[in-house]
Amino acid sequence: HVRVEESGGGLVQAGGSLRLSCVASGRDGVQYTMGWFRQAPGKEREFVAGINWSGTSPSYADSVRGRFTISKNDTENTIGLQMEGLKPEDTAVYYCNADNSRSFRDYVKSLPSSLAYWGQGTQVTVSS
Repeated sequence: HVRVEESGGGLVQAGGSLRLSCVASGRDGVQYTMGWFRQAPGKEREFVAGINWSGTSPSYADSVRGRFTISKNDTENTIGLQMEGLKPEDTAVYYCNADNSRSFRDYVKSLPSSLAYWGQGTQVTVSS
């Protein structure tokens, strides 16, 4: 069983910064592709940022590119998401995902419903 756990999040004013962290554990020796997704009220869960197992290839949604930075420890299944210049439209529950079932190229195009290992989510609220 793979366990995914997020931390961070909270309330911040527009233009502010927050950092999210996530760790995946449960299978010794397995390195995961990992990513962040978010879901706002009344909307579908959407891809935010992903990174390959070695931490060398980040990928971002257009809406966050240039403001968010994803990073990964190349020896551990731990990732961070540094969020700068936050906007009210970034308000959502942010979910961490871990995957080892497909290539990174396929991962960043995958529907969230096709991915298996999720954290419980952490709320990010940006006030205007």
